[in-house]
Amino acid sequence: MTGRDGSQQIRADAPAPTRPPSVDVLARSLAGTGLPHAVLVDAARDAIATGDFSAAGPGAERFATTLLRPVVNATGVLLHTNLGRAPVALARRGDPARYANVELDLETGRRGSRSDHAARLLALAAGAEAALVVNNGASAVLLALSALSAGTRVPVSRGELVEIGGGFRIPDVLAASGATLAEVGTTNRTRLSDYRKVVDDPEGRVGLVLKVHRSNYQMVGFTEEVGIRELATLGPPVVFDIGSGLLDETTPWLRGGPPAWLRGEPAARQALEHGASLVTFSGDKLLGGPQAGVIAGRRDLVQACARHPLARALRPGGLVLEALQDTALAYLRRDADAIAFWRMAQVGVDELVRRAERLGVGEVVRCRSVPGGGALPGLEIDSAGVALPGDRLATLRRAPVPVLARVQRGRTVLDLRTVDPADDALVAGAAAAALSIDC
Repeated sequence: MTGRDGSQQIRADAPAPTRPPSVDVLARSLAGTGLPHAVLVDAARDAIATGDFSAAGPGAERFATTLLRPVVNATGVLLHTNLGRAPVALARRGDPARYANVELDLETGRRGSRSDHAARLLALAAGAEAALVVNNGASAVLLALSALSAGTRVPVSRGELVEIGGGFRIPDVLAASGATLAEVGTTNRTRLSDYRKVVDDPEGRVGLVLKVHRSNYQMVGFTEEVGIRELATLGPPVVFDIGSGLLDETTPWLRGGPPAWLRGEPAARQALEHGASLVTFSGDKLLGGPQAGVIAGRRDLVQACARHPLARALRPGGLVLEALQDTALAYLRRDADAIAFWRMAQVGVDELVRRAERLGVGEVVRCRSVPGGGALPGLEIDSAGVALPGDRLATLRRAPVPVLARVQRGRTVLDLRTVDPADDALVAGAAAAALSIDC
């Protein structure tokens, strides 16, 4: 209604504008979809942003259709590229031989993207704009460097020019990517000014700044390094290879909060919050998933990596993506028990002692577990198991289901922290058989 002066006026009897529901209330109303709450929060935010609150439900349903799932292939195409090519029956023994929607959009029936499921969930769990999954952690570093810094200089602290298993060295990866390594600082001490000299040098453009977590060794004493917040002030994108794959230092998936032994381990969410443009990490270490590599962070940089020719050569298959999706969903549900690494890492020593006693073989002992896999160097976790006299390793390996143990101080120690309780009977049988044979 228009007033005499031409201004717009609201009628007294006009209905009041509808107040939007809170994101949390709208998200909780979608709980029946079975999707993790974090996913529903995203759907609720999108609906509220458009002003159509009723769109939240369909939005959540559309998200569900992007998740990997078994499908029946009635197309007559035996090796269907969009369904993961060859069907896998061995991985699901006893189940029908089915395909999966690896690169198929089930809503449109058209070709989809391998980043629609596991990568999208990992980005959500890590607080990243986007993510890309490749076949291992080294591949993630190589692809990021190749896509973003080929033909440019990349400053790296001399204290972070690491080598991991199999001879994987940061200088070699940089050379393979087409970038030029610019070493900064010294082995034990590197300052922001060391990086700035390279960034400000007019002789060579810097494509990105690379920070590498020393995930498989420690450096102590007279040391100094530059944190992500400081590196982010330099200007070029900062890529942080955190290596081990801890998603969030607050570990919201653990009921008791972060364990003391995680202190100081870099996490994806906090690295991105502190200014890293991208983080790279492995899928099969602290993340607790299958062997894979993840690039997560700024959407434009992730997309640049996805467009690079190497991305196709380094992409994982459907089985890896499905296992990684299951892992990411467990994080979003805050279900640590569904992730074997965290389930095993959190078992109390008293419970392990009780399990050892129930084995009824050998001597119950306290021992120490280690993370392994090039993660958390120097860390030991209290544990318990059983000890057998002498070296029984070879006999244990010959059990119907091979059992691997370690020898300490002339005894064979079977550490139960890394044994699923369902396998305790197998361990007891193998240990009893080993004791029946003279060393």
